[in-house]
Amino acid sequence: MLKSIVENVRLLENIYEISIAVLLLCSIFSVRLLKKIKRERKLSSFEFAMYIIIRIAIFLWLASFLLIEYGTYLV
Repeated sequence: MLKSIVENVRLLENIYEISIAVLLLCSIFSVRLLKKIKRERKLSSFEFAMYIIIRIAIFLWLASFLLIEYGTYLV
């Protein structure tokens, strides 16, 4: 019983990590697409806001990931 619960938790953790990777990949492709559109024409206000918010989100995710994974080496 306890073993199956632990396995289910591990499965959920793996699914969570895969979903973060997929979201990050989609975000990076969205930024690349918006950058391409920006070179061709001026971005609309919604596109510009999306461009800025996604870039900030990627930076915040990267910073939090580095602090979580390697923060113990800083202390």
